[in-house]
Amino acid sequence: MAPFYSHPFDDDKLKEECGIFGVTGVVDASNFVALGLHALQHRGQEAGGIVSYHPDHGFNSARRFGYVRDNFTKADVMDTLPGQLAIGHVRYSTAGSKGATAIRDVQPFFGEFSMGGCAIAHNGNITNAIALRRELIERGSIFQSSSDSECIIHLMARSIQKSLAERIKDALRRVEGAFSVVAMTRTKLIGVRDPLGVRPLVLGRISDHGWALSSETCALDIIGADFVREIEPGEMVVIEGNKVESTRPFTPAKSRFCIFENVYFSRPDSIIGGRSVYETRRQIGVELAREAPVDADLVCPVPDSGTPAAIGYAHESGIPFGMGIIRNQYMGRTFIEPTDHIRNMGVRLKLNVNRALIKGKRVILVDDSVVRGTTSRKIKDMILEAGAAEVHFRIASPPTAWPCFYGVDTPERSKLLAATMSEDEMRDWIGVDSLKFVSLDGLYRAAGEAAGRDAASPRFCDACFSGDYPVAPSDKIEEGFEMKAAE
Repeated sequence: MAPFYSHPFDDDKLKEECGIFGVTGVVDASNFVALGLHALQHRGQEAGGIVSYHPDHGFNSARRFGYVRDNFTKADVMDTLPGQLAIGHVRYSTAGSKGATAIRDVQPFFGEFSMGGCAIAHNGNITNAIALRRELIERGSIFQSSSDSECIIHLMARSIQKSLAERIKDALRRVEGAFSVVAMTRTKLIGVRDPLGVRPLVLGRISDHGWALSSETCALDIIGADFVREIEPGEMVVIEGNKVESTRPFTPAKSRFCIFENVYFSRPDSIIGGRSVYETRRQIGVELAREAPVDADLVCPVPDSGTPAAIGYAHESGIPFGMGIIRNQYMGRTFIEPTDHIRNMGVRLKLNVNRALIKGKRVILVDDSVVRGTTSRKIKDMILEAGAAEVHFRIASPPTAWPCFYGVDTPERSKLLAATMSEDEMRDWIGVDSLKFVSLDGLYRAAGEAAGRDAASPRFCDACFSGDYPVAPSDKIEEGFEMKAAE
């Protein structure tokens, strides 16, 4: 098999977390799960897995590297996953190893207990996983993977509760950080969100007898399921037959949903908190135009994630919108080995400038974020080489100055441009005529908080912008990470 490589120029974005999906009450549930995972592919392109259960064949699983479409559309794979109950996971690793030896890290994870088998798929990050793992190993647990999520299975094994659902509750009460979990037993489909609701999870209805759990509503659409509601922060639902039982196993806490889901991670056709993700992103552009106007001839998105904000900026500013950069839609994640020569081509294999539109224009480029800033510099060079008179960057998120520890793969703080430079220094380093970020208040207004951010009690987790971590990342603190000093 050919080596699996990432784009050599995709390291200037925060990487997706994971996507989870589960279905019960339908014939060939694994096929529904495969479709759902396909719709969630943007949340993780490294690997995927499906576990199903059939009364005559027991639990069966398939785990593969690469895209869902390349692995879970083939009869020789899907025929091995029979049953009316299945869960699945798409992965971009934030914990654990990568590479050909890491198939053991691909979820869902499975455990056989005295009362039967249980499979679990987890989106998020356990911030006390190192401490838990150390404790469990000292007590005799033997880990099969390097993933933080496997801790949940081992904690379940040590629980004295009499049912698997109660053991899941027991295990998750020991876990710190962010988690949305989809699990399955022989008869039940289970969904859980952490008390802060950092990561998303929604419930859907499939005709009269089926149910679905998904990271996003867009994956319900692909299987023809009706959106019922979001699983609430701190809630656990247990679905068996036509019955959905809801409990609250955790100490209540104020919700802190990840605001970056609105900026970048979620698909624009998903619904979050009753609001269209597309509309929120368009409104971010409106806020940007109000906060950071500039005389220019053209508003251009950095495709694809910058497009809705660019549309909002153009509409609010009255400056024409144009596709000044064209994305190569056929460049998959697997590509040729990134030699130095290929790396030096920069983003040109993925993005190309529409020269006829750009030449002689004062251009506003709208992007979703700046992480390291390397890609921004390359795009600026391409725009200037195409004959642009001026280049102005407008960013649809505040400066990313702090790493995320709740399920997003973020560079260490020293490699985040905004952690080491002021806005003016970033502008000069990237080499553009102006650089402006939407304010944190502006981002909150775009997400439906008319008064902006309440510093005393913010609605969202915005730690990557503010350094305000709702859950102390105890593992990282133990390793030497320094939290933001109290103001």
